[in-house]
Amino acid sequence: MQPDDIVVAFVNALRHPRGQSAGQPFALRPWQERVLRAFYGTLRRDGWRQYRTLWLELPRRNGKTTLAAALALYHLVADGEPGAQVVSVAADREQASIVFDTAVAMIRQSPYLSRRLEVYGGTKRIVDPRTSSVYRVLASDADTAHGFDLSAAICDEVHAWKARDLWDVITTSFGSRRQPALIVTTTAGVAGTWQHDLAEYARQVRDGIVDDPTFLPVIYAAPADADWTDETTWRMANPALEDYRDLEELRQFAARAKVVPALERAFRRLYLNQWLAADVEEPWIAPERWRACEERFDPAAFAGCDCFVGLDLSSTTDLSALVLAFPVHDTVYVVPRFWMPAETAIERERRDRVPYLAWAQNGLVTLTPGDAVDYSFIEAEIHQLASRFRLVELAYDRWNAGYLVQRLQDDGLRVVPVGMGFAGMSGPMRYLEHLVATRALRHDGNPVLAWQVANVVVETDAAGNVRPSKKKSRHRIDGVVALLLALSRLMVHRPSLSERGELLVL
Repeated sequence: MQPDDIVVAFVNALRHPRGQSAGQPFALRPWQERVLRAFYGTLRRDGWRQYRTLWLELPRRNGKTTLAAALALYHLVADGEPGAQVVSVAADREQASIVFDTAVAMIRQSPYLSRRLEVYGGTKRIVDPRTSSVYRVLASDADTAHGFDLSAAICDEVHAWKARDLWDVITTSFGSRRQPALIVTTTAGVAGTWQHDLAEYARQVRDGIVDDPTFLPVIYAAPADADWTDETTWRMANPALEDYRDLEELRQFAARAKVVPALERAFRRLYLNQWLAADVEEPWIAPERWRACEERFDPAAFAGCDCFVGLDLSSTTDLSALVLAFPVHDTVYVVPRFWMPAETAIERERRDRVPYLAWAQNGLVTLTPGDAVDYSFIEAEIHQLASRFRLVELAYDRWNAGYLVQRLQDDGLRVVPVGMGFAGMSGPMRYLEHLVATRALRHDGNPVLAWQVANVVVETDAAGNVRPSKKKSRHRIDGVVALLLALSRLMVHRPSLSERGELLVL
């Protein structure tokens, strides 16, 4: 058998570890098989592999991780390299472990590999005693890679690596191997970075500008000038689309991106694999979209109804916010409340260039005595609201809320802490985007909240999760954070509310 026949047969003999295809044979797709045959089947005159680097650049969810795990196992047991040293490398140990855990799941489903290999989950190592070969995980600490004599390295999502040191160490650790393999699987990142330099090198090799016979670039990406809303463009960049890559997910994300300007960049980078300049401070939700959800209503009409509350207590000298969210059938009505200290209002008005004093005169902001927000005013307001509405849960940011939250809890209110990271905020933000896009959210045009919605700038992680960035956002966003906190708990209770006929599942 030729080398490419061996690797194709090995991978096809594995089984998918999870998802809809769990337990089924790998069954390389034609485009995947072409990549492997090109990389492993192109030989020099002396019979060794020509290519040493495979640059596989794809949008998210086109099977990079599963293929990388399969290749890690191949290089561990079937590449014919005595004493093989194989690593999977990523920005942090958790990300690198994804490839490792996928490989372990494949081993568990293979009687042959289960007998042959020893798995050490605590140290993230897989050992082949027959050949004294080892596969292990490396994180972003470059020093841990010094002294290795690598035969294969799987470098996952290089665009998310924080420093170049690790890359340089890995790429100089193949010295004594006859046919080492550096396999890079990544999605596009930020233009102008060292990772972008690598991506540009790959494109120059692809286009014949640079002659590097050891480097195989495989790039699926939409051209920079392509219409990002056109499904033809999506197919150009996603070889697995309408196979195991869900077309409906792209359609839903694109629909949101047409409404939320900040999501267009995420869509183009993560789903079309386009390298973009560093994030600009674009508003999260377009002001005209927010205004389209305005409706005059009387909160008194919700007396006795279920209500979810979000509370964001910023620094005692700044603005604090509370937002009530009322689910009524398929619509969510939101009512905000704001407080700030009277003695700092003039300075804050000058700094933020917004009319805090006029808002206070119109009852939109409550000024509390002194130079710090008096939390007793907020506590009294919450109890007053609890007497009018059924406060199902009050969600709060752990920071700076301990004393007040404890008092509310002692008074019998159900309070729930919510994290402000990507895990805690991404779901509520996507939900709010959906509500605005479908006009299933209603607000009364409160100018303080409208100003803060226009201030929000989003930051995105490597997985496409989002959260509001207080650092990048233009000014105050406390009311938006409070709204997201309220929605985070409404989402949890949505099924039970639907059963009672108070909220239809969206």
